Amino acid sequence: MNAKAFIDTNVFVYLYSEDEEWKQKRVYDAIETHDCITSIQVINEFSNVCLKKLKMPSSTVKAAIDEITEGFIVVPIGTDDIKQALTIHENYGYSYYDSLILASALSSGCEYLLSEDMSHDQVIYNQTL
Repeated sequence: MNAKAFIDTNVFVYLYSEDEEWKQKRVYDAIETHDCITSIQVINEFSNVCLKKLKMPSSTVKAAIDEITEGFIVVPIGTDDIKQALTIHENYGYSYYDSLILASALSSGCEYLLSEDMSHDQVIYNQTL
């Protein structure tokens, strides 16, 4: 069994972007060696980036969402995740939305977060609600 890794928005953007092939290869390598999980929040953020930044048509974004939801575990966001995100924000100073990503990763039992947005090797502990 592989370690669980939570996939952040920018990682999915690299999978579907044609700009930086070396980052795309690193993402493929990472997802092949982990049991990957993501959240509804990430799917929403990914959709927004694809539409606005990558200028993808809605039909292409829908197809990408189908691929993601078929290939990865997608978890909802609950009120406990929101409360934990607020505590993470308070304790570590991350933005609320980054804290919500961290809370979702922790509640999903992930050992790793694959993202460009966080400090490398930062350890975040489950927070008491």
